[in-house]
Amino acid sequence: MIRTPVCDLLDIEHPIALGGMGSATSPELVAAVSKAGGLGALGCHYLTPQQIDERAGAIRRETNKPFGLNFLLFDTREDSFSAALKLRPSVMQFAWARPDQDLKAFFDRAHEAGSKVTHMAGTVPEAVRAAKAGADVIIAQGTEGGGHVGFMASMPLIPMIVDAVGPLPVLAAGGFADGRGLVAALALGAQGILLGTRFLATVESPLHPNFKQAIVDSDGHDTQLSVIPDLAAGLVWPGAMTRSRRNRFIERWAGREWALRQSRAEAHARLQEARKNGDVDEGPLSMGQDAGLIRDIPPAGEIVTRIAQEAEQILKSKLPRLSA
Repeated sequence: MIRTPVCDLLDIEHPIALGGMGSATSPELVAAVSKAGGLGALGCHYLTPQQIDERAGAIRRETNKPFGLNFLLFDTREDSFSAALKLRPSVMQFAWARPDQDLKAFFDRAHEAGSKVTHMAGTVPEAVRAAKAGADVIIAQGTEGGGHVGFMASMPLIPMIVDAVGPLPVLAAGGFADGRGLVAALALGAQGILLGTRFLATVESPLHPNFKQAIVDSDGHDTQLSVIPDLAAGLVWPGAMTRSRRNRFIERWAGREWALRQSRAEAHARLQEARKNGDVDEGPLSMGQDAGLIRDIPPAGEIVTRIAQEAEQILKSKLPRLSA
């Protein structure tokens, strides 16, 4: 079994974590990942204090294993953040801070609640800022991932962040979907991986079945970076683009962002309706380029076990032969 220092730090069996993907996570998905020995994470942005309490309670009824509560710092509600701290989760996860935000203030409050702190960074300066503020783990996120990402690919970014914040542990994110990816991340100096898209195509994922199937059907070449989904939602993230499936909605507004701003309310309503109905041509589907590696929709726990076993097999059987 592959076990790195971050496993001891976070009290998990496998160095495999679920991304805190907002409405794309659910108590069932979080619990399944944690029960399998990984680190589940509940996206808490835009949840009310009551919703956070209810969903964390549902997770704890399913498992006593560690899990994280994830917040977007640029748009964090104080009442929701305080409610999360009262639950004393094993891990508090943070991402997407504004340049002027005081990370230490958030991290200190999380530590006072007895939680470990992770922070996602898409650049070396952001990783260093989080390390200086007291983060316990840095998540280095490459642009290959789905949803909100930066502009640097995982291959150069991960070792750059590892070098910049060491000996602080780093988890690699952006483009990872199988055991080969875990081995590659370890070779780059990371201590594990964080996955989003791979866990979207699972039994426990709250996505509409049509969206799950769209991930399975993807060849990995059908995504693009844009701000169009965010413009439609009326909330632009600091320093981020959205990687999503290229569809009619994206193509309709590409190059016409000015017009989208004028029609935002109508466009957003259409997005919401398409998401509800599972319309993959008109609805937003955040997914990474690693969708091209995904070919099934299994239980989430099976994904954790499969990745761990694949990686161990590569390390034990394939790589040693190369140095013989």
